[in-house]
Amino acid sequence: MLNTNKKNELELIDQPILVLGGTGKTGRRVVERLKAREIPVRVGSRNGEQPFDWEDKSTWVSVLEGVRAVYIAYYPDLALPGASDDISMFAELALKNNVKRLVLLSGRGEDGAIQSEEALKKSNVEWTILRCSWFNQNFSENFLVDQVNDGTIALPVGKVTEPFIDVEDIADVAVKVLTEDGHVGELYELTGPRLMTFKEATEEIAKVTGRDIGYVELNIEEFKAGLKEAKTPSPLVELLIELFTTVLDGRNSEVKNGVQRALGRKPRDFREYVQETVVSGVWNK
Repeated sequence: MLNTNKKNELELIDQPILVLGGTGKTGRRVVERLKAREIPVRVGSRNGEQPFDWEDKSTWVSVLEGVRAVYIAYYPDLALPGASDDISMFAELALKNNVKRLVLLSGRGEDGAIQSEEALKKSNVEWTILRCSWFNQNFSENFLVDQVNDGTIALPVGKVTEPFIDVEDIADVAVKVLTEDGHVGELYELTGPRLMTFKEATEEIAKVTGRDIGYVELNIEEFKAGLKEAKTPSPLVELLIELFTTVLDGRNSEVKNGVQRALGRKPRDFREYVQETVVSGVWNK
């Protein structure tokens, strides 16, 4: 006969982990890893089986019912006004629904992200924060993939360096802190192993692909005009302008050891990411 504590542990194991943004860059990889380990998963998205929308708070309660932990990827970005209020309200609601742990995907150098981190810390939930640098996969998924395929990456950033992080590493860390003990109250700054400029990253892609891909530094007005010409939604335009004028000002030009601390191994190098992406064929379209 099982003792009460053992029974409670088994019941908790049967409870799903909720992944908000479960179809995004990091979220879908977290979902894949959890499913591979046969851990019950609930995907939180607007088109999910149980729909979740940050702008529709009526969807928050049902998606939290019966879950043991939540991975939070806020859409569209924690830098936007009101994000910290949403995180605070969601954490309070999670606590009322007996959710044991919240893991927040955050961004380095973003004031809005820091506010959201503080809102989570002030709650009484078990929290872990993953504060990440610029994703490698921004070059191959959505944002810059068309520019790579067109042969020119044009951005309003010059010699500022960034420790690009692979989202595969982020997903590995997320799954570990969601499913194992010893990570509550930890803030992991996740970066790649070296600093690179965007021009150097472009040259790395060109070298491995064997293609002529150039980098052009724009001024901010040229960048803004290009976004508007591409009919980019206004909130996203404002977010990108904030990113390139504030966050990418050198404040994040430092490699951190978050991946090593969480996983006990070094993070993937940008070149490894490029080599794997070339094989996928996404840059051949």
